[in-house]
Amino acid sequence: MKTRRIPFILPTTTLGRKLCACLLLGFLSTAIHLPAQSYQPTPENQKNREWFQDAKFGLFIHWGVYSVLGDGEWVMNQQQIPLKAYEKIPAFFNPTEFDAKAWVQMAKAAGMKYITITSKHHDGFAMWDSKVSDYNIVKRTPYGKDVLKMLADECHKEGIKLFFYHSQLDWHHPDYFPRGNTGGSWTGRPENGDMNKYLDYMDAQLSELLTGYGEIAGIWFDGMWDKKDADWRLQKTYGLIHKLQPGALVGSNHHRTPYDGEDFQMFEKDLPGHNTTGFSAEQTVGALPKETCETINNAWGFNLKDDQHKSKKELVQYLVKAAGYGANFLLNVGPMPNGKIQPEHIASLQGVGQWLSVNGETVYGTRGGPLTARDWGVTTQKGNKVYIHILDWFDESITIPAWGKKIKSAKLFSDKTPVKFLENEYGITFRIPKAKLDDVDTIIEVELK
Repeated sequence: MKTRRIPFILPTTTLGRKLCACLLLGFLSTAIHLPAQSYQPTPENQKNREWFQDAKFGLFIHWGVYSVLGDGEWVMNQQQIPLKAYEKIPAFFNPTEFDAKAWVQMAKAAGMKYITITSKHHDGFAMWDSKVSDYNIVKRTPYGKDVLKMLADECHKEGIKLFFYHSQLDWHHPDYFPRGNTGGSWTGRPENGDMNKYLDYMDAQLSELLTGYGEIAGIWFDGMWDKKDADWRLQKTYGLIHKLQPGALVGSNHHRTPYDGEDFQMFEKDLPGHNTTGFSAEQTVGALPKETCETINNAWGFNLKDDQHKSKKELVQYLVKAAGYGANFLLNVGPMPNGKIQPEHIASLQGVGQWLSVNGETVYGTRGGPLTARDWGVTTQKGNKVYIHILDWFDESITIPAWGKKIKSAKLFSDKTPVKFLENEYGITFRIPKAKLDDVDTIIEVELK
């Protein structure tokens, strides 16, 4: 079929030209299928993003009925426990030692600024008094109390922000279908279902969390990777969250570059730009605020046999490295089924808190410094001050690449001892007496001209 060329003559009047431009834009939008207008965060959301970047350190809590079995939060899937058997576990969950105030005080003493807790994990069990489903802590356990409400009230009282982790994956709900890579036929669920009905259910439960627990700092999604190419109706769910709480931040642990509607980017057990776990093959580091999450031992949920507890040095250095990459550190503990947190974990958190009480200025409110991460450490920056964190260096002098701005002064952050330095074409060389080197983190405070 031969195409006829029709001449296009611009009108001569101003009004005509404006109308013509509108028509042309509309035609082009239809012809090339331009996407809908991108998500525009509210002023409250932007303010909270800034707060989030300043906060730097948060407490992650994986807690649910799975803690009764003492084999981590994936026990249902790993041991292939059928639903009928797994549904008996809530009857044994009676955390009479749970103390929301103690948890929040522990987080504050550790120097943490926010808490992210599992509202619902992959097993589908709700840790609040859900009206949408009776598969929850109030209706199915002898404890019979809403732990999220108690924690939310205490967080609001103490000025700690609260995020809810929420699993999109659900091994319990019959309409989570087709099945993904986990939660197979061994669950005993029927081999049919309506995914849209499940997503309606998920949105209804999210609405409960966003309307009944005061101000919520954000929603921390997980589980999309179970069937990563499914239609998760993200824009509908994200729009619901931003409507109910305009300031709430949305993030998702989907291991991909952020989608429209997300407010921060997370990296599971890895620093931004790294892929040691293999999770981040489809993820590039974007411009959104960043967060890396890691466990205090090897497990997310309570694991009776896990004794691989990270030392204070390991935790402090991970926190500092995260800050050097411009990211927050979300450190996880898995409380025991009685509601207590393991004493060794409390002690480790206290150690980090003690370090931050002295050195917090070099972490809180900073951004990644002018020098990218090196084998020896990282830099952070706040205003015209750069903090050089030497984490792995034991010689008296260290030469680093120049960063384009002249140095006014340099001193050890610990005791303000002046540090000798030399700037030349090879970079900047600092000389630190061996007696002043710190095994955890030797910090040089540099003031720029």
